[in-house]
Amino acid sequence: MKTIAIAGLLAFALSAVSCGTVTGAAVGAGAGAAIGAGTGYGAKEGALIGTGVGAAAGAIYDITK
Repeated sequence: MKTIAIAGLLAFALSAVSCGTVTGAAVGAGAGAAIGAGTGYGAKEGALIGTGVGAAAGAIYDITK
């Protein structure tokens, strides 16, 4: 439970940064952890996958803007 709380705080702190890549990673980590925990896949694995997907989406957004 502490790991999820720490991950949530980290995601919140990183989302305050204006860089799209970091923001995407933070939002992706939070969303991935929630989806992973909700589906029984595991919050840890969901956060890792979400971080990668979010960072990629944020980088694409930064490049196109």
